Amino acid sequence: MTVNAPSRRDLAGEAGRPLEPNRASRPHQRGARGPRESVISRSAAMLVMGVFTVYFLLPIFWLLVSSTKTATNFNTTFALWFSASSLQDVVTNLGQLFTYQGGIYLRWMANSIAYAAVAGLIGTVLSAMCGYALAKYRFRGREALFNLFLGGVLVPATALALPLFLIFSQADLTDTFWSVFLPSIVSPFGVYLSRLFAASSVPDEIIEAARIDGSGEVRTFFTVAVRLMSPALVTIFLFQFVAIWNNFFLPLVMLRDSSLFPVTLGLYTWNSNVSQYPDLRTLVLIGSFLSIIPLLIAFLSLQRFWRSGLGAGGLK
Repeated sequence: MTVNAPSRRDLAGEAGRPLEPNRASRPHQRGARGPRESVISRSAAMLVMGVFTVYFLLPIFWLLVSSTKTATNFNTTFALWFSASSLQDVVTNLGQLFTYQGGIYLRWMANSIAYAAVAGLIGTVLSAMCGYALAKYRFRGREALFNLFLGGVLVPATALALPLFLIFSQADLTDTFWSVFLPSIVSPFGVYLSRLFAASSVPDEIIEAARIDGSGEVRTFFTVAVRLMSPALVTIFLFQFVAIWNNFFLPLVMLRDSSLFPVTLGLYTWNSNVSQYPDLRTLVLIGSFLSIIPLLIAFLSLQRFWRSGLGAGGLK
């Protein structure tokens, strides 16, 4: 006859007290919670972020405040706060801005939108197609061609202005819309970024499946690859849009007709005459503030594509 030994649970029940769990099985409470950051480090991080935020936003706030002042009270009021008649003054400044020289400021804004938006969109499509071809097709000289694009990234845009002027002068295209538009659609950095993103986000299996289903190469690119590369394409477009919008030296070299000026070059010509015509200072300030609004709109309207692309990548 075999007698079973009493278990630990029975012994604990007989003693009338709960069984103490194994000491080795209990997790270390401080280690489970994780290290807590100190108040000093958190305060230091918040202080650094606050200083940099003020550093970046203070010039924009000064530009906003200055654009609401007339030439009379520009030097007589506090530089970082509005005057008593700011609302009335901003209406007056806008009226003068839109009517000065026959409303040429609106023409400059339209030129900048045409240069930046249209050329940026075309440049983004061309960069995506080149980067996709370099990433997914195997052909002789592919790496040499890609290294050539990398070399183009290292060349500053200002160094290319004079050679481009000589080329367009031979084609009799200087002082035309195309002398600024055509160079703006080329982006070596966009090709570089497109190749990296196409290689990592467009699987070869999806492309092969599309080919088996009878899809052509162009249709596969626009229906499959473009959707997978959309976060990179938005990034390329924003880089192109900002670079073309802020481009100053190329229009300065190429253009002589003021009706073809972008807003950057137009405001520069006004600012050059402030010493002779002091009233132009107010127009330059409010015109500069209005010129950054399209950049803010482009960023705020396209940032959701970044969030969707990051979310899709996290689910994968």
